[in-house]
Amino acid sequence: MRIAYISTYPPRECGIATFNQNLVKAVNANFTGKDAVTQSGFVVAMNDSESLKEYEYPEDVKFIIRQDHQKDYIRAANYLNTSNADVCVLEHEFGIYGGESGIYILPLINRLEKPLITVLHTVLREPSFVQKIIMREIADQSAKVIVMSKRAVEFLTSIYEIDPAKIQIIEHGVPDLEASENNEIKKLPAFKNHRVLFTFGLISRNKGLETMIKALPKIVAQNPDVMYVILGNTHPGVLKNNGEEYRDHLKRLANQLGVSKNITFINKFVSEEELFQYLTAIDIYITPYLNEAQITSGTLSYAVGAGAAVVSTPYWHATELLDDERGKIFDFKNDEQLADIVNDLLGDKEALTTLKRNAYNYGLHLRWPKTGAEYIKVAQEALAKHDFREKVMQSTIVDPEIMPRFSLDHVLRLTDDTGIVQHAKFGIPNLKEGYCLDDNARALIMALMAYQRNKSPEALKLLPIYLSYIHYMQTEDGNFRNFLSFSRQYLDEVGSEDSFGRTIWSLGYLINCATNNSYREFAVEIFHKAVQQFKNLHHLRGLANTIIGIALYLKVFPTDEGMLNEMNRLTDPLMQSYHKHRDEQWHWFEEKMTYDNAILPLALMHACEITNDQEVKKVALESMVFLDQLTLSNGYLTPVGNEGWYHKGGEFPLYDQQAIETMAMVLMNFQAYQIWHKPEYIEKMFSCYMWFLGENTLRAPLYDHETKGCCDGILPTGINRNQGAESTLAYLISHLTVLKAFELEYEYHKYGQTIELC
Repeated sequence: MRIAYISTYPPRECGIATFNQNLVKAVNANFTGKDAVTQSGFVVAMNDSESLKEYEYPEDVKFIIRQDHQKDYIRAANYLNTSNADVCVLEHEFGIYGGESGIYILPLINRLEKPLITVLHTVLREPSFVQKIIMREIADQSAKVIVMSKRAVEFLTSIYEIDPAKIQIIEHGVPDLEASENNEIKKLPAFKNHRVLFTFGLISRNKGLETMIKALPKIVAQNPDVMYVILGNTHPGVLKNNGEEYRDHLKRLANQLGVSKNITFINKFVSEEELFQYLTAIDIYITPYLNEAQITSGTLSYAVGAGAAVVSTPYWHATELLDDERGKIFDFKNDEQLADIVNDLLGDKEALTTLKRNAYNYGLHLRWPKTGAEYIKVAQEALAKHDFREKVMQSTIVDPEIMPRFSLDHVLRLTDDTGIVQHAKFGIPNLKEGYCLDDNARALIMALMAYQRNKSPEALKLLPIYLSYIHYMQTEDGNFRNFLSFSRQYLDEVGSEDSFGRTIWSLGYLINCATNNSYREFAVEIFHKAVQQFKNLHHLRGLANTIIGIALYLKVFPTDEGMLNEMNRLTDPLMQSYHKHRDEQWHWFEEKMTYDNAILPLALMHACEITNDQEVKKVALESMVFLDQLTLSNGYLTPVGNEGWYHKGGEFPLYDQQAIETMAMVLMNFQAYQIWHKPEYIEKMFSCYMWFLGENTLRAPLYDHETKGCCDGILPTGINRNQGAESTLAYLISHLTVLKAFELEYEYHKYGQTIELC
């Protein structure tokens, strides 16, 4: 029985890493002789670093996943599928995997061809929608889900609606050790001639250690020989962000309370054997956690397994493990109650001995070899029932393996304190061309999407720059100029209807997805000032972009009847133009297809999403199907080239293909998916996106992996290597839309619900 373990792993300092290492040893301990070699498994280790060499892993680590690299997860699945592993064991905690709430783990487990067993270290009582989706998907892909407490089973069945038959309790393992007669720990200064109260583990504020320190004066007054020992390093994440601030705070608190001589910090990470010596040398073990939301505590399990007398706050795991007189409970943050319990136990040797004996006897069935045997049994059952041919593989239509990692590098290169520069020579900003409103409007949308995606501080800093540019270009009558020189001189008096409409779209997007109220209020002010210009719009693409912005606005202000009337009024010319030019063979809005074509059906989709107008929906669908059939007939996207455009009955122009065409196609098919929920639209959307990566007429990628920019288009002679704002923003918006689709795919297909993405 070869098991592959997917988890963090020592020397990374992490409780799950320690658990997994102990589980590997426990499973291996059940095999002897020849079996010990042939049945031994391996580890796929999770790195919290970009470097594959951050940790000096032991030889049982055969593959490393960098937490935030999506491609590593796909490669790991391929590695596992071709390995000699019989079964995979996944240690799950949201924070150790990449993406929102660790969503990157889903494509890995989706691709596994081996039976999967998942160990849940965290089961939240109030999960976010995405966390709930992730847990349900993990359970669906797992032969068995293992938890360590009854409360976890209750949560999984009632909150996550997971089949109880999938769930099994295997309590947290404890060391298979006995107290030594000559315990060297007792000779340490902190232990010698002291009665010891003890806490261990990675130190952070949620451990509530100040509660114990506040209880010390009352304890010391009655028991002056008491020493409170805190063993463990500061949590690496805390140390990185705040240094030793919490430990120093505890030392100052002890000094203020006059008990600094009764507290000892031992700042190190100890082996399991050494930890056991500490636990068998103490008098009372304390876990003063601050709230109930801890479903599993390895430190508590170890203390019980070592036969320690435990006093704890009533977090979920403690109330179960310390039941039947295996420990004492005190209320959260109640240092007075804690002091009384400790003093009572120190004054009653028989009561203290009873607690230790009860804990020790219970811990006998938790010892790691027995725990390992239980895991082997579960693995054997999973393997016996596994038939890959019958497994329903929820393979992702949107495959992150072939998507470059999202980067704002080129956008940052193009952006200064005025706005985003319009053009570039290769990957270098062309300052001579200055700025335009169209690009800053697109940039605002892209920055909002990027911030929604991963709370990027870089994206957040960009938002006010682009919004400020839009404000600067607005005229007194609510219209907008378009072009601005690098020296900040206006280059036109009135911009195009296209630039006006794209700006309204960006403002609507900001209003719909505001990161803070001040941004939204500012956007609403600019938006409302521009409304007076809506009556002057005549060109279809200007109308279409404006309709999208109004629809997004109405999602926030659905009772604004005046704005609803404006949207309906602007929709009428699109509908009239469609009916005027449509015939049996030509389902389009004009006699020719020109530029930014998919914006027209996209606008109607946004409109009918608000109004549910069936005629508008019919035209949106019919024109979209016509455009898809025309541009995706070769198995990859061939957008209408700007070199002559496509006239009704004429020849299809192949070249001067532009990135904004592709972005519009991506957005159109994604919006269609959100309305009709058909997987074919996701497939088409992804095919369109692949135009950027080489699935195009020239079979040449436009995305530049070095600069993180996007080339300006496909010419008859090759790729236009200039990487201006329009093409780069079109790529980034398309990329972020595909990532949205990747998340929504699970939800739509499996649960019929919607993650609120903005």
